[in-house]
Parts: sequence; structure tokens; C-alpha cells
Amino acid sequence: MRSAIRITLAAAASCVMAGSTGYAQTSQAASKPPTVLFMCPHGAAKSVLASAYFQRAAKERGLNVRVESAGTDPDPAVAAAVAAHLTKNGYAIPIATPTKVTPAQLASADVVISMGCDLTGFPTPKGRVVRWDEVPGPSENFAAADEAIRKRVTQLIEELVSAAAPRKKQRVS
Repeated sequence: MRSAIRITLAAAASCVMAGSTGYAQTSQAASKPPTVLFMCPHGAAKSVLASAYFQRAAKERGLNVRVESAGTDPDPAVAAAVAAHLTKNGYAIPIATPTKVTPAQLASADVVISMGCDLTGFPTPKGRVVRWDEVPGPSENFAAADEAIRKRVTQLIEELVSAAAPRKKQRVS
């Protein structure tokens, strides 16, 4: 039986980046699930794909997290190719319209995943900033962008689930 695992993503991301497995767990009574914010320049493609994949994987793995996406200079609509791809593959499109990242989002996010964003002029995020700048633009090579995003999201989810799982006590003989 799976139970929801609440984790502090700020601590988890610090451990992931440091290569440690010492994630912090909070009690079931924690008031607010941790937030991960996916950002890309236009808020219309990479961040949308990443948030859709992360939301589904987190739910499937029992992680209780809040997922947001935004852009530094948002487009007026989600990229048509991204919307079609997500719909075709059974994913909900996580946002209706790209939005500009707000100081409040940066202040409340436990982890900020930046995919090619220039954060100059924005408030320093409260949580850990993780850069996935090597992800190509979907307009340049959609398949490569999609594969890179899926791989990074899967790795992050697996690391969080693995580290958040209760450690089995070893018996001393």
C-alpha cells in the first residue's frame, strides 16, 4: 500500500545536488506541500512539458508536491506542438496561458528548475535553483527537448522517491 510521502524539496534538492541521500521528511500533518517551479524563457514549452511530466510522475510515486510553471518573458499561449504532444500522450496541459514568474512564486518555491532563463533582475529564489540549461528548445529539436526533459524529470523523481523511502533497519547478528 502506498502512502503519500511529504518531503521538503529544498532539503531534497540540496541533497540531490550534493550527491547525498539524506533527504528530510516532514510529518503527515505538515500544512503545505513543498513547491517545485519549472521555468523557461517563454513559459510555453519546456516548463510546460516538465511540469506535466513531473506532476504525473510525482502522483504515481506518491509524492505530495505542488508544481508550477512560468516564464521570464512569456508567450501569449502554450506552444501548439507542446499542447498537441501532451494531449496525444494522455497528459493534461498543466496551464491554460503562460505567465510571467512573480516574486511571490520565487519566494515560495522550494526548488526552482530553470531551463535557459536569465534570472537577472528577479528576486533571489528562496529555494534551491537547479539549472537544466542543456535542454534544447523544442522549436529547434522537439524530440531531443522532450527526451532531455523526460530524462531529467525521471531522474529527479527517482532520486526523491528513493531517498524519501523509509530505510530498512539492519539486524545485528
